[in-house]
Amino acid sequence: MRFLIIFIFLFSTALADEIPDIKNIIISKDLKKYENLRFLDDKSNELKISDFEGKLILLNFWATWCGPCKEEMPSLDLLQKNKNLDNLKIFPINIGQDSFEKANSFFNDLEVKNLNLYFDSSITLAKKFSLRGIPTSILINKNGFEFARIVGSIDFKDEEFIKWLSKYN
Repeated sequence: MRFLIIFIFLFSTALADEIPDIKNIIISKDLKKYENLRFLDDKSNELKISDFEGKLILLNFWATWCGPCKEEMPSLDLLQKNKNLDNLKIFPINIGQDSFEKANSFFNDLEVKNLNLYFDSSITLAKKFSLRGIPTSILINKNGFEFARIVGSIDFKDEEFIKWLSKYN
């Protein structure tokens, strides 16, 4: 009986180290791969997520009118240049159907320097991922599978989050 209690304690402690204590993170029980995920860059060139296989990908869905998006964007910008996450590629994807000028002004006002603008003008990705609100960030592993999502805003500078994410890098 003692052995069982010790084993359960050690196992639950190990799992606790794996999942950051951030309320907005939902860890996927079943990894899901999406086919034909496409979006546009700031020059209306089409990009495919599959072109970035081998990278840890964070898709961040946002809009200029979204207060929590504005709150988290500076820390997301800093996350892109984190040296412990050199294999991370962040795609902040505007789904607010904002013009390039309006989205660019949003980035300039927040002094975003490490991220580029991307767009999902037809809201195709938002529908494929069944987004329920913004901001929402989808985390995709090196093999192209969604392994977690963040619903709502977080501080992307959070050390616990960075430590957890670096395990997937």
